[in-house]
Amino acid sequence: MTSPDLLWLIAGAGAILVFASLIGGILRQKLSPNGENPVIENLSARITSWWVMVIMLGLAFLAGRTGVILLFALCSFAALREFLTLTTHDRADHWSLVACFFLILPLQYAFLATDWYGMYSIFVPVYAFLLLPIASALRGSTKDFLIRVSQTQWALMICVYCTSHVPALLYLQIPGFEGRNVILIAYLIFIVQLSDVLQYVWGKLVGRTKVAPNLSPSKTWEGLIGGALSASAVGTALFWMTPFSPLLAAAMCLMITTLGFFGGLVMSAIKRDRGVKDWGHLIAGHGGFIDRLDSVIFAAPIFFHVTRFFWSTT
Repeated sequence: MTSPDLLWLIAGAGAILVFASLIGGILRQKLSPNGENPVIENLSARITSWWVMVIMLGLAFLAGRTGVILLFALCSFAALREFLTLTTHDRADHWSLVACFFLILPLQYAFLATDWYGMYSIFVPVYAFLLLPIASALRGSTKDFLIRVSQTQWALMICVYCTSHVPALLYLQIPGFEGRNVILIAYLIFIVQLSDVLQYVWGKLVGRTKVAPNLSPSKTWEGLIGGALSASAVGTALFWMTPFSPLLAAAMCLMITTLGFFGGLVMSAIKRDRGVKDWGHLIAGHGGFIDRLDSVIFAAPIFFHVTRFFWSTT
């Protein structure tokens, strides 16, 4: 698992963060010495949070498959807690909620850890989808039943099912890429997160046309195009880390950056519906876990299945 490519990747991420920290420190000293510039302060908080996240990911990668699976299982748990905190439910849903955290989530990652593709690929969207509402129905409460059930199912799909497709990349059997699958996880997260940052930068520089003003005023078509193309250019230059050719790496990067953008838009719509700005406050400058995972959540399943279909032998 600790291949030279992985060590170089971790070192590269550290170098980028050191550079970002230096730039952030200079900007803060010149433009926000007393914390009066909210944009600079937000940037500083984000850089600090990225340090924490990169360190956690680096340690998980170095620990091998078990470390990666445990990390994302914990992320799923935290994200599920954030999502369900904002949903509609009553006492009749008690056992359903308990099952989400202590039965369905552990089973999904257990199936993943044993590489049981036939089960972890359908467990949540089929078995949990059909059987979980029974627990609530048996309690006899009909008030907002469809809303309560659908919100719980959405929480499981987003926070558990989609998120679990990130560590699922470890189990793909790609000829000539054996022992390096963790690079695919790092590549996916890096490109999607880089795209988020560059979309924000491009949006601030040249953004004029709002994609959905009522959902996310900061998201613009110019930001999407500039950020996706810039991040895809970086991803294409890093094709040598992946099983993709330069052309196919560009196509994969465009796919995941676009999915990440619209994934963030969908999650913004849910937040607006719930009347909140962030999913949580656990990560300084970033909101909650879902605020950081939303782009990756939408990109991961498609990235996994496209890679599995075209490159994997299993």
